[in-house]
Amino acid sequence: MDWMGVIPAVTTPFHADLSVDHEFFAQHVRWLVENGCAGVVALGSLGEGATLTFEEKEAVLRTAVRALDGTAPAVAGVSALSTEEAVRIAKMAHDAGCAGLMVLPPYVYTGDWREMKAHVGAVLRATPLSSMLYNNPVAYKTDFVPEQVCELLAEHENLQAIKESSADVRRVAALRALAGNRLKILVGVDDLIFEAAMAGAVGWIAGLVNAFPAESVELFDASIRGDRERAFEIYKWFLPLLRMDTVPKFVQLIKLVQEEVGMGSARVRPPRLELAGAELEQALRVVRAALAARP
Repeated sequence: MDWMGVIPAVTTPFHADLSVDHEFFAQHVRWLVENGCAGVVALGSLGEGATLTFEEKEAVLRTAVRALDGTAPAVAGVSALSTEEAVRIAKMAHDAGCAGLMVLPPYVYTGDWREMKAHVGAVLRATPLSSMLYNNPVAYKTDFVPEQVCELLAEHENLQAIKESSADVRRVAALRALAGNRLKILVGVDDLIFEAAMAGAVGWIAGLVNAFPAESVELFDASIRGDRERAFEIYKWFLPLLRMDTVPKFVQLIKLVQEEVGMGSARVRPPRLELAGAELEQALRVVRAALAARP
């Protein structure tokens, strides 16, 4: 893992009976890489990992590894209610052939730094895989501040990157100042990619890329090379869609966008339900307006 470029937080597709559609999943991850993505992260929040059984998670990871067949890395999202279960998922991902881990704090319980450090440390020690810490205080109520991240870096050689989703672009500069080249910084909030790249982020764990990989890669590449005019031209068009990644129903919205571009289905697993009524109509207006003006 070099933890650079556009790496989709890939969605998990379902059949009508809500079983996992492995055939489409394989097609989808290959399509993303063929359009310039640097790999995929499966089983994250966007991948509805919390609704999948352990056996389903293993099957999804093995499908991703087989489908990519060495052309790009598959990364496993590691999230669980307990540290024991998180460690078990990490070891399973290693056995399944994943190239890296995205390590989340535990669901539901929001602990203090001592507890969160112990949890993350146990997952990092479970395998030799290159790992990325996922910092999302908005969703998970746990905030790994730069000084704490540096503590983890000092103790775990395989911690090599962070998915920074605090939505505070100042964190990019703060992490760079403290960690230097020891840490790859990837942005995890879609509508912050332009600003974060300008601040020094080297990767993007993206959501709307599931439907628009070519546009996402072009936006990221233009931002990284400092072509602000080109980057902002795409960003301005993309923003109404990218903002769908920052609201509670981001999974439903992104899957709806996939359905509208003919690359997926809007199906989600309960407790999520597909969009309906005025909410659906408004989302479709945004998506179809963007498609009409697609660069």
